[in-house]
Amino acid sequence: MKTFAKLILVFTITFFVSCQKGTTDSQSVYFEKTTDSIQNGGVKVIPIITSKGTFKVWTKRIGNNPKIKLLLLNGGPGATHEYFECFENFLPAEGIEIIYYDQLGCGNSDNPNDVALWDLARYVEEVEQVRKALNLDASNFYMLGHSWGGILAMEYALKYQHNMKGLIISNMMSSCPEYGKYADEVLSKQMDPKVLAELNQIEAAKDFTKPRYMELLIPNFYEKHILRFPAKDWPEPVNRSFAKMNQSLYVSMQGPSEFGISGKLEKWDRKADLKNITIPTLVIGAKYDTMDPKHMEEMSKLVQNGTYLFCPKGSHMDFYDDQKVYFEGLIPFLKK
Repeated sequence: MKTFAKLILVFTITFFVSCQKGTTDSQSVYFEKTTDSIQNGGVKVIPIITSKGTFKVWTKRIGNNPKIKLLLLNGGPGATHEYFECFENFLPAEGIEIIYYDQLGCGNSDNPNDVALWDLARYVEEVEQVRKALNLDASNFYMLGHSWGGILAMEYALKYQHNMKGLIISNMMSSCPEYGKYADEVLSKQMDPKVLAELNQIEAAKDFTKPRYMELLIPNFYEKHILRFPAKDWPEPVNRSFAKMNQSLYVSMQGPSEFGISGKLEKWDRKADLKNITIPTLVIGAKYDTMDPKHMEEMSKLVQNGTYLFCPKGSHMDFYDDQKVYFEGLIPFLKK
């Protein structure tokens, strides 16, 4: 009996030590230094070849996981990677590698100041060049596109999904005409009629730089549908990112109005093509989003291998105003 007890004790200790060793090994891999002679915090500046010359875009790796590498595509268009910084409080603890990336014209990347380069098809090829430079492939490459980044992610997947392991479309519809319709028929009708009338008057006059425009939008639209905190309490990374918005890129692609869309993306519609996306796909929508949550739920059913995550307290930036639901849905998808 004593011999048996000793065997159990030895087995238990061995198992515990091996488990601890596995954890340590896993951590050592995750925090592994690059092979570069100088460590620079995981930053890699990538040359991007375009029809207008070669420009540089900025990326930064946090952690190392050979099986899960998550490339983040920011929204706007024209914002920066910085508003994703809340991901650092959730994903590294799970051993998930994050890759920040400022698209051309955004944040730390080059800004050619050439509207001809603000083009969806060109951005798709930019992402493909980034993928190659970072050695991402179908064994490890996940992409999360938020808002405009979701459009870019869908477009990329429809052409290059053979290079991907999984796709996350966060807070973006698959049809800009349907987005415009939702803004007109649902969101605008939720607004105080007097406020809406004044906003329409400003938009009709194309006086988008008028201070009154933002005075009306912030409490009546932004705080209800973009990020559901008082604007004075918005997280610093969000304010920092939005303060650096490339207005040329934003207006060229989205248009100057916050209601619907009128730029180069006005007629973009890939809803009928979602059936061609075969890789595991997570679509994330929120109750108070600027995007129609029912449309996004339908998207998850139109792709061949889709899942829907609904954030009942969230808005367009639900990774801040409904964090618990958002990350408790995202993390298992990435690990599965």
